[in-house]
Order: sequence, then structure tokens, then C-alpha cells
Amino acid sequence: MGMFKRSNKTDSAGQAGERADLSVLLLQGEDMIEQVGRAHMSWGLGSADRWDLDQTTGIITWTFPDKTATAPAQILGSFAPRSDSWAWANQSLLPDMSRDSRRFCDWAEANGHPGLAQPKIDADEQTAATLAALAFRFTGATGFYKGPGANSSYVVITFGSVTLTTSDGSVSTFNIDVS
Repeated sequence: MGMFKRSNKTDSAGQAGERADLSVLLLQGEDMIEQVGRAHMSWGLGSADRWDLDQTTGIITWTFPDKTATAPAQILGSFAPRSDSWAWANQSLLPDMSRDSRRFCDWAEANGHPGLAQPKIDADEQTAATLAALAFRFTGATGFYKGPGANSSYVVITFGSVTLTTSDGSVSTFNIDVS
């Protein structure tokens, strides 16, 4: 796939040493997604009755019968299987909600991977998962969620510390250290 190839720029010795190996970043990203996913299952990630994302506050909320879980969130990208595309630059997103995806695109450009920084990429579901894992690894986020949409589309959301509020009003915080 062309998007995973480096540009043909000539590197100085320092630049060549600073370029990240995408295969290592991918493996790390996939591993991190798996680890944080297992950890977040302990409070119920993946089993909520509903989820909502408020772009104005940057907060994702999962609603359960006996509690809510909230966390600060970022949108990395979205996948639409009918168009086989991955979108970084969704015009319907408020700029603060896509800050991390823009940082990843800037990094990709600066490190010789301009194909990863395109606003829309022709991608099947496996390629979309690869892009999400690379971006997740880059952001250092502590949570990963594929928010389901219509017709098997989804939005990739990263999130931070989770605040759990039970129906009786008690509050606790769930943190993960991914370093």
C-alpha cells in the first residue's frame, strides 16, 4: 500500500535516526488497544446501553442502568465501509475534537509518511484498523472506543481518565497508565 511508504526525500543522518519504524509503532498500538480494552471492560466499556459524545464539552458519556461513565475524548477518525474510506479531516467535527488526529497527521508528514496524513484515505476495514492503531500509539491516550454508527460505519474515539457515577451518586475515577 502506497500510504505506508516513506517519501523519497533524502535524509540527513539525524533525520534518518529520528524516523519511527511504522511496523514497530503498529505492533505497539495494537497491543496498547488490546491492553486498555481489557482494563476498561472492568467498569463496563462495550456493554453500555448507549453512548453520547458532546463536541462542545469534549466529553464522552456511556450510560448503564446503574451508572454513567464519562471521560474527556478526542476523535481520531471515522470509517465508512460502503465507501471504503478512512477520514481524518471530517468537516463536521469541532477543531478541538480532532486535535490529536491533526497532531498525528503533522507527525506523519514530518516523518516522511505523507500518505498517512491525507484527509481521506481509500481503506478497507483492516487498513482502517491499522491507521487507528498507529494513531492511538502516537497519541498516548489511555482509552480506545469504536463508536458504532449507521450501516457498519464507526468513529474512533480516544479518551482519558473515566469518571464513574453510580445511581446513588457515589463517584470514582478509573485511570490507566500506558507508559
